[in-house]
Amino acid sequence: MRTVRKRFHRGVLALAAMAAAAGLATSAALPAQADPPVPPKPADVVGVGAVTTQYLYDQFSHRYNASHPSPKLYSWDATGSSPIATKAGCAAIVRPDGSSAGIVALLANATVSGDFCIDYARSSQGPTSSGPQCVSGGICFKKMAGDAVTYATRDAVSGGTNAPPTLTLAQLHNIYACIYTNWIQVGGPNAPIHPFIPESSSGTGAFFLSAIGVTAPGPCVSSVGNTLQENQGVAPQLNDPDAIVPYSVPDYIAQVYHSAPCTVAGCGYPLPPTCTPSGQENLFGCDDHGVLGINRVAGTSPVTPWPPPAPPVPPAINAAVKLNSGFAAAFQHYDYTVFRWAPTLTNIPAYLEPFFNPASASPPGWTCQAAGRKIARNYGYLPITALCGT
Repeated sequence: MRTVRKRFHRGVLALAAMAAAAGLATSAALPAQADPPVPPKPADVVGVGAVTTQYLYDQFSHRYNASHPSPKLYSWDATGSSPIATKAGCAAIVRPDGSSAGIVALLANATVSGDFCIDYARSSQGPTSSGPQCVSGGICFKKMAGDAVTYATRDAVSGGTNAPPTLTLAQLHNIYACIYTNWIQVGGPNAPIHPFIPESSSGTGAFFLSAIGVTAPGPCVSSVGNTLQENQGVAPQLNDPDAIVPYSVPDYIAQVYHSAPCTVAGCGYPLPPTCTPSGQENLFGCDDHGVLGINRVAGTSPVTPWPPPAPPVPPAINAAVKLNSGFAAAFQHYDYTVFRWAPTLTNIPAYLEPFFNPASASPPGWTCQAAGRKIARNYGYLPITALCGT
């Protein structure tokens, strides 16, 4: 039984006050929604949080649970029915949708039978100087994989875009600050710019705005009533030659080159996407890039090779499409697993070390071993061999 800490860091309580999956697969054919198939036990390890990495952690759970006894590893997806009880006996909560919401749920420190109801959070944004720190009573952000964000516009197959093929950081800043409101101001035709941003808890959206130096998006920027899901190109508002929206590069790689096509009209809008993975396809997540294609920033390409091959392509070519480590540095970042601070060498709670210990530890955590790094590559991420978990 894990002992619950009774004393909390003041910053933890302050952040919590600001706030008002992965299942064990039973077959090769899985829906996109991958919550735990049974209520996790109190001693199981359970996470919530970012949309960006939910399918990555779903796959972690599937592989780990298939070959390991209890405790099991689970992850609740960011979207789906709500409320949810994260473990058997835990009080139901609003499903955390996004990095910030996942961290706030972690900070709530709810417990059942001496175990936490949430053991970790997925985050596509890193720690901040104003948030809880990695000290006693705080939380720690451990790097899981290399990520990048670029901007997406309507692709040629879907009718094309009025955006130029590359934009600079300064141009993106002016678009999202609503200083530039017409594509002619950045070398495009005379047409209005329609900038979009995902819902407010989105780590992808928050990182993108930070990268372009925008504290708060201007009045011309729409989140479709704070409902636009990150890293999906299926919302009807995006089927527009003047639309522009941030997009996770690994999510795009996974969707287009490693995921099964959707089997329902609308491909997940407004409900979660549905598909039937088979063969070498990822078991979790569907191809819901919809009408969008990713673009270059300051002339640098987000993936190699460039331009990315048009699907469908053979598996060998799929495997060759990678996140470009030479992409614009300001738009590269890490995805994190977030934990409560613990007095261990890595500050990871001892009961979570078998799952998340860094690659430098002896032994490394399962997600940082060869099996975990291969999964990360198949979901479009740059595995961090030397830094994973640090």
